[in-house]
Amino acid sequence: MKILVTGAAGFIGSNLAEKLVLRGENVVGLDNFNDYYDPRKKRLNAQRLASYPNFKMMEADIRDRERMLEIFQEEQFDAIAHLAAMAGVRNAVKFPSLYVEVDLNGTQNLMDAALAAGNVGNFVFASTSSVYGNTDQIPFVETDACDRPLQPYAAAKRSAEILGYAYHYLYDLNFTVIRFFTVYGPYGRPDMMAYLLAESVTKGLEIPLYEGGQMYRDWTYVDDITDGIVAALDRPLGYEIINLGRGEPTLLRDFVEMIETLAGRTANVVNKPKLAADFLRNEADISKARRLLDYDPQVSVEEGVRRFWDWYLNQPVI
Repeated sequence: MKILVTGAAGFIGSNLAEKLVLRGENVVGLDNFNDYYDPRKKRLNAQRLASYPNFKMMEADIRDRERMLEIFQEEQFDAIAHLAAMAGVRNAVKFPSLYVEVDLNGTQNLMDAALAAGNVGNFVFASTSSVYGNTDQIPFVETDACDRPLQPYAAAKRSAEILGYAYHYLYDLNFTVIRFFTVYGPYGRPDMMAYLLAESVTKGLEIPLYEGGQMYRDWTYVDDITDGIVAALDRPLGYEIINLGRGEPTLLRDFVEMIETLAGRTANVVNKPKLAADFLRNEADISKARRLLDYDPQVSVEEGVRRFWDWYLNQPVI
């Protein structure tokens, strides 16, 4: 297959693109290398991918509708893994219009380009467990209404999910929504908790620990997440929404202690109250992913943290 991976220079996108090229797929990566975090980290990811002869990186912005139409006509993709987005729940509270422009309107541009090209057999859309908001349904299950988002990031992602259904219903676009749960691992973004903790224990940097770490997250190693995305790319399902997590939430305080144990020193954390845009617990019901995708996460949190720590200590210095 010829597969487009948007956000291919980012954390999950670069891991996914590498997995696909190693499987023998022809992969085109697309990224705008924005400055939400240091673009040099993304450039390093792009350099890593450039060593594969069946990978090509294109620098473009999904908000550029005409350019998206041109790329899809030129490249004739068989499938799309759409991971490009403005990330960061807390940043979305400051810049709501930007998140709507990228995460909703940019996604529509890609769907329109897929329809215009005419041969895209499958569109896999990366969404988020944040769409569940303050649900009373634990673990989070895909049939939840998800109609009370807590911030613009979740609202834009949920809106794109709904628009995807309309495109499936009207235009027969295969559209699979993948809702990620607290992904971590090599090439992680520097604003993510695992990376912040590693920076804190090695450099003494002060970081917030909300609710004293008494918050549960369904920490899911990136290799398990990318396995689920690949399975979704392989299986056009009409329209489906599918959780990808471990289904085994871990207390944030325990996650902190795993990093501290590996480092042999404590993190410089400052206890702060939970933000209004956040929630105390996320936990994935992954029974649907097991049934439709044969999804079976393999990496325990303890093993995943060890792998992440090893990568962190050996990553290129910028």
